[in-house]
Amino acid sequence: MTDYKSPKPKILVSACLMGKPVRYDGNYAHKELDLLTKLQKDGRIVLLCPETAAGLPIPRPAAEIKKGQVVTSGGQDMTGIFITGAQKTLQLCQTQGIKLAILKENSPSCGSKFIYDGSFSGTKIEGSGKVTDLLRAHGIRVFSEEDLAEALEFL
Repeated sequence: MTDYKSPKPKILVSACLMGKPVRYDGNYAHKELDLLTKLQKDGRIVLLCPETAAGLPIPRPAAEIKKGQVVTSGGQDMTGIFITGAQKTLQLCQTQGIKLAILKENSPSCGSKFIYDGSFSGTKIEGSGKVTDLLRAHGIRVFSEEDLAEALEFL
């Protein structure tokens, strides 16, 4: 009888957290997340920026959630493209068997506890982004980079 080892589960991580310059302003949100770097070297990390996956350029106008809609400071409704990014993210998770995501807090896509309030004043409110909402609705656990220890405990 052959002993098959189950593969180590993969983790979805916001690309901006791992040094990819994909944020709206062309920067990244890299924090010294040594444990994620180790997991990446082990081939367990899948990087994705839902906004660029949906076709948004870098740089792009800042967007926030206001009354459930994703809008730019100029008032352009971007909700549809953010939902497309969420759907592409879900599809990737389902294809890769991903059950855990570590996403960028405060983002209109990836926020898991807080988002900006839509006033473009820097005010944060409790809430979650479009990707987080869709992943959670499909049983995928979502954490922010602020809750890394808790996320890895889930593994």
